[in-house]
Amino acid sequence: MDAGSPEVLKMINIVLQLSARDLVHADLASCGWAGSDHHLADVARQLDRARIGEVDYLAVCPATDIPVAKGGVDYQVKEGVGTLWQLAVHPALESCGIGTFLVEAAELRIRNRGLRQAELGVEESNPRARALYERLGYVAYDRQPDSWDVQVADGSLRRYETMCTLMRKELT
Repeated sequence: MDAGSPEVLKMINIVLQLSARDLVHADLASCGWAGSDHHLADVARQLDRARIGEVDYLAVCPATDIPVAKGGVDYQVKEGVGTLWQLAVHPALESCGIGTFLVEAAELRIRNRGLRQAELGVEESNPRARALYERLGYVAYDRQPDSWDVQVADGSLRRYETMCTLMRKELT
């Protein structure tokens, strides 16, 4: 290349082979991308619930076996329904199909329990996530306020309040 000409980089496609498995406590050290220390402490509590079968908590991993997405299915929210929650994909890997893989893996867990309905709540301020769920066959059926504690920059907790659209899907 000439010293005066700009470098040109070719676009390449990278293929990741993904697998879904149970998230384990040891994974939490590499999941800082998913939320604050407060959030990860809550995820750790959910892993305790997973041990007794109340929830499934999944990790989506490439060949490195380091989670790039995580999310749970709670079987205690509504009788006969798997409720998806705390779904997250590493921000650098959003819009690469990983969220679709995560939701499909969660739906498989629900089906494997003999259940035929999945539900979730999506913040109304998150139209990209709602579009994903709609593409995957979820249909809005109600709205509901939700809130939870979030850790702010100084380490203190603040109550976060939002409005969620409730969505469901019949699993076949």
